[in-house]
Amino acid sequence: MKIKVGSKIENIELSTADGNIFKTSSLKNKRYLLTFYRFASCPLCNLRINEFVKRYDEFGENFTMVGIFHSSTKNLNHFTSHHKVPFILLADENYKYFKKYEVERSFFRFFISQVTLGPKIFFAMFKGFIPYRIKGHIEILPVDILVNEMGVVEKVKYGKDIGDHLSFDEIKNFSQKDS
Repeated sequence: MKIKVGSKIENIELSTADGNIFKTSSLKNKRYLLTFYRFASCPLCNLRINEFVKRYDEFGENFTMVGIFHSSTKNLNHFTSHHKVPFILLADENYKYFKKYEVERSFFRFFISQVTLGPKIFFAMFKGFIPYRIKGHIEILPVDILVNEMGVVEKVKYGKDIGDHLSFDEIKNFSQKDS
């Protein structure tokens, strides 16, 4: 089922990059951004994680982020541990939640993105985010979901290409909004 504004996010239970089990039900009374990313070595995904790490203090104390990658725990740890993230990254190796929430895959939009996002992809690779070991679907289109303290979706964006996400300003405004 596609996620819609006003719907509740059911508990998601997956392994973190360091192998611990995390449950989204532990985020009660906290706002969060839930993002479905591609594979762990994805240059654009790692660039976005890097940007979030740099700007994380702008979002406030009652906010966190949860990123889900189509990846094994080992692979996720290998490609993301250097970020030193202050938020949660999860491995969904079996693609369970990607299927459940109808995260889209499109080879056509993946290939178009290679042209339209070429400079951004090269910038990400220049920063060291090189996808030398791709384990996961390359054609996944990201999904960003803003979830309030009650677990209710306030905004959802199913990406149109491999780099299409909510803007930092949208996320920041949501994170600082009064309950």
